[in-house]
This record gives sequence, structure tokens and C-alpha cells, in this order.
Amino acid sequence: MAFLFKRNPKTPSELIRTLNEQVIKFDHSNNDKRKLQDEISRYLNSIKIILHGDEDNDPQPDLIAQLAQEVYQTDILYNLILNLSNLEFDSRKDVQTLFSTLLRRQIGNRSPTVDYLISKPKILNLLMKGPEIPNITLITNSILRDCIKLKQLNKILLDDITIWKFFQFAQTGTFENMTDSFQTLNELITTHKKISSQWLLINSKEFIIKINKLIGSNNYVTKRQSIKLLSQLLLTRFNTQFMLIYVNDPENLKLIMILLSDKSKNLQLESFNVFKIFVANPKKSKLISEILIKNRDKLLNFLEKFNPIIDRKDDNLFNDEKEFVVQQINDLPRLIISNNNPNNIVNINNNQQ
Repeated sequence: MAFLFKRNPKTPSELIRTLNEQVIKFDHSNNDKRKLQDEISRYLNSIKIILHGDEDNDPQPDLIAQLAQEVYQTDILYNLILNLSNLEFDSRKDVQTLFSTLLRRQIGNRSPTVDYLISKPKILNLLMKGPEIPNITLITNSILRDCIKLKQLNKILLDDITIWKFFQFAQTGTFENMTDSFQTLNELITTHKKISSQWLLINSKEFIIKINKLIGSNNYVTKRQSIKLLSQLLLTRFNTQFMLIYVNDPENLKLIMILLSDKSKNLQLESFNVFKIFVANPKKSKLISEILIKNRDKLLNFLEKFNPIIDRKDDNLFNDEKEFVVQQINDLPRLIISNNNPNNIVNINNNQQ
């Protein structure tokens, strides 16, 4: 592969070491940033050719092994992420390619890059903080989603305190960055269900506060994504204990009941998917039962006209579920309320569009 640097041929190991030396020069303001960017771009392009070949050369396993080994011996991955915002756009994409390719690399049953990242949690933490810098958000999130696919890395990322910032990342900044950060948060919590179920149970109080805040957002997309994520989590069998915590809190029920009458049919349907869990729960808490009983007639009247289905092929399933919910509510005890403004009467209406 002497073609990589015709004037100054380098082995893969030398290439990584030289790249590392160049990247850390961004720390010194007296360096020519443009010149550094060009040099780094050239090195990264050469690394990409080693990993994936080009029209004249196929990738060679022994050269890839040399390159990977040098990566593990240096802080090149950390330094690249640390200086990602200083790189040109194409170079950032090349960094993403380097990460994703090394993550897929296996030796027998071993994943050496996974082992390396486990030993260097500062790299994963830096990736989690990526959305703090808007122009690298899409790259760091993409790398994170590649890491999330691997159980061991997913667990480390879930346990990183920075995960709570993703609830903020999901509702601030550009639309593209917001939705991309929410996608990353979603995959963090849903990809490996058994791992995330333990995390949800341990962090249920904080998570419920955060997800309810997103559900109450003024941003339609954030609201819809959040209620859909909540519905998915509550209906996952590994999350039974978390589900019981959520559906036995009266404040959560009030939030969902109000959202049932949102103007958006999509939000109405997602809210119904959560509401039906409250109703179907055979071991309702006293406070949950009181809310449903006190709102019994109001709910029955509301549900009679309730039809958020847009795709007609879903009619049968929705109608069956609605019939079940109506029957469950209809079977609740009747309550005569003398107070004109009783507690736990929730303001829902049929002003649906």
C-alpha cells in the first residue's frame, strides 16, 4: 500500500501515530488550522482505504490488524472525537467510518474494539456529550447507535449520567439534531430490553419525570415521539415492574387522560395505547380507581365518539381494544358526586379534529 503516500510511504501503525500527533495540534492556537485539516483529511482518507479498499486495491486483513492494534495502543479515538468539531465535514464522516468498521471487527468470538472501549470509558462519555456541540451531533449520535447494538457498551452508556441530558437534547436545537438525539435516546432504552428493564426499574422516578416533561412539550414531534416511546416501554414484557410503577401514579393517569383529547389523531391514538394499560391493570391503586370511578360517565361519553384511527386497516384492532376499555370502565362502581368541583375530575372533551 505504498500508493497511500507516494512521497513518504507509511505503515498502518505509522499512519495512526502520525494522525494522532496531528490531531492533538489543534490544542495549540498558533498552528495553521486549515493546514492541519488538510493533513488530517489526507490521513483519514488513507485509513479508509486500508479499511475498505478502493477501485484498485482490496482491503488486506493483515494491514487492518496492524492499524487496529495501533488504535488500541493510542488515544486516537478519544482525540478524534475531542477534536471532531475542528475537522472538515468529510473528515468527520471518515471518523465515523473508522469507528463503525472497528466495532464490527471480530477475532473468533472476541470483539477487540469493544474490549478496548470498555477499558476507556472516557471515549463513550465524550460521545454521549456530543450533542452539546451542534455541528457534530449527527456524527456522535450515529457512532453511539453503532455502540448501542453491542450489549456490553449499551449497559455502560445507560449507566453514564450524561444520558439524562438526552432528554434536553431531544427538545432543543435544530429539528434535525432534536429528532436524531431522540432516536439515540430511544435506541439506548429499547434495543436490549433486559438490560434496559433493570435500568428503568432503578431509575424509574427520574425517568418518569423526564418522559412526562417531554410528553408535555409544546413541540408536536417531541410530544408524539415521547408518548410512543412510553407506550412501547409499558407494553414490553421485561418492563412489568416499571409498568406497574407508572400506571399506579394518579398524576400520570391525569396527564394521559388530558392528552386523549389532543387535536392530533396520532397523539390521541398513542395516548389511548397508554390509557388502556391503566384501565386493564387488574391491581389498580386506590387513587387510580378513584379517578376512573369519578370520571366514569365522562369517559364513557368521551369514548363513544372517540375514533383516532387514520389507517382503516387498523380499525378492527382499535375497535376491539376500545370495546374492552369501555367494558372495563362500564363495570366500575357508580358514584354519586354532590360537590360541583370534586377532586380527580379530569378535563377531557370531545373537541377532536
